[in-house]
Amino acid sequence: MNKYAVIMAGGVGTRFWPVSRVHKPKQFLDILGLGESLLQMTYKRFSDMLPEENIYIVTNEAYRELIKEQLPTIDDDQILGEPIAKNTAPCIAYACYKIASKDPESVVVVAPSDHLIMDGQMFQKQVTSAMNFAHKNEALVTLGIKPSRPDTGYGYIQFQEVEEEKGIYKVKTFLEKPNLELANQFVDSGDFLWNAGIFIWSVKSIVKAFDQYLPETAELFQGGADAYYTDDEPAFIEKVYPICQSISIDYGIIEKSENVFVLPSDFGWSDLGTWKSLYDVAEKNDEGNVIIGEMVKSKESNNNLVVAPKDKLVVLEGVEDLFVLDTEDALLICNKNNEQEVKRIVTEIKADQNGKFI
Repeated sequence: MNKYAVIMAGGVGTRFWPVSRVHKPKQFLDILGLGESLLQMTYKRFSDMLPEENIYIVTNEAYRELIKEQLPTIDDDQILGEPIAKNTAPCIAYACYKIASKDPESVVVVAPSDHLIMDGQMFQKQVTSAMNFAHKNEALVTLGIKPSRPDTGYGYIQFQEVEEEKGIYKVKTFLEKPNLELANQFVDSGDFLWNAGIFIWSVKSIVKAFDQYLPETAELFQGGADAYYTDDEPAFIEKVYPICQSISIDYGIIEKSENVFVLPSDFGWSDLGTWKSLYDVAEKNDEGNVIIGEMVKSKESNNNLVVAPKDKLVVLEGVEDLFVLDTEDALLICNKNNEQEVKRIVTEIKADQNGKFI
């Protein structure tokens, strides 16, 4: 079994505005103040368990130089540049058909570039278990996160009671983001997991699934068999992407397939989808504040998140439950309970300022 990783790194991170911008979205930022970007952390997680030459990054072509800057040892063939965003099914098809053209016996793990995983060793152990299962079976495997609370922001996976193999269960159904009452029922039942969007399969299994459920996408990317790993690859991708269906892997394949399995996992996962999710997992001081910045002072201020440039002085006095997000040219201050408004605010600013601050 030859093991590969595909890291999806094409998002623009709108919900992390104003720190995340189109020219440098959140996966390229040291959003946690740990000295590494989320992409670098994800890459290292996989390079600790796989040959570095077997790690591929799918991203917008505009971010190719950013990736080479942050991952200087990566080869050009490992950066898969998309000319336009078309959701996750095309980017996964691109990567898996390319790998299949070189190594038809391979097993691939597909993961987002901007998630937080606290226990890297447990993550590697569970990915390895899923890869072993996918190598032996015609199976599409996902890692499901054991829920710690009735969260309405995640999709859920219901799984069968009987194990197919140690730790791995057949999936009954996928459910979209529920209301709070349903989320409570899901968590209380014990047979639902959060959908983390991390997938493991052999390239044979996923190619067969594309053939069955997204045949037009399959035909397009199968047509590149002679172009992959050659100078013809960029022109081929430029040709097929505009005519490729924009659809997620979940809707296009996973929710329709009969051979989907889940490995219930617990490795300190967060999708870091919002500032609130960052606040929840980040280290807090005695006042419950999360401070990412070197010159932030607070007095009688509690439960705030502050992100500021290292050379800018920020002072908080008598405030609580705020996000204070400061950059060189934009400042956002909002109540933590109103964070869902960030996306709307960004849309308005984009329209009012012709995208200048986006």
